[in-house]
Amino acid sequence: MAATSTEAQYVTFGLGEECFAVPVTVVREILDHQDAFRIPHGPDYLLGLRDVRGQGVPVIDLRLRLGMSQTAKTPHTRILVIDIPIADKVLTLGLVADRVFEVTTFKHQSVESAPDIGVRWPSEYIAGVVRRESGFVVIIDLARLFSSSDKVSLMGVGIGQKATELAAV
Repeated sequence: MAATSTEAQYVTFGLGEECFAVPVTVVREILDHQDAFRIPHGPDYLLGLRDVRGQGVPVIDLRLRLGMSQTAKTPHTRILVIDIPIADKVLTLGLVADRVFEVTTFKHQSVESAPDIGVRWPSEYIAGVVRRESGFVVIIDLARLFSSSDKVSLMGVGIGQKATELAAV
């Protein structure tokens, strides 16, 4: 089923008991979890770098970035490799998710604005909320998720470097 202008497709994934979504247009691929090459003195949520087809990609523990407990690796843990357009560049990140559910379509009229009360995460990180029978799906605003200082530091990690160059550091 092709999406029309009144709907958009999202990749849904779980962090703990919560369900989140990001636009399918920013997801490059979904990988099995592997430990990342550690980067010293990075923010706590930066797990390190991972080689993705010859490119060093910063891997983020999204649970930590959202103020949740650290991800515990399981057989269902996945990494969503995403491309976030920022100004004239693209920030490529690997987001660790407890599990990936599906690609689904949400109608624009079913996306509610983020409530200011009763959510665990700052509402500026939330692009919207969709109600489902099983609860809510929180659509993450990836451009706002990382502060401008995060963007600068993360864009400097792995940009233009091949995994073999990183291993030599």
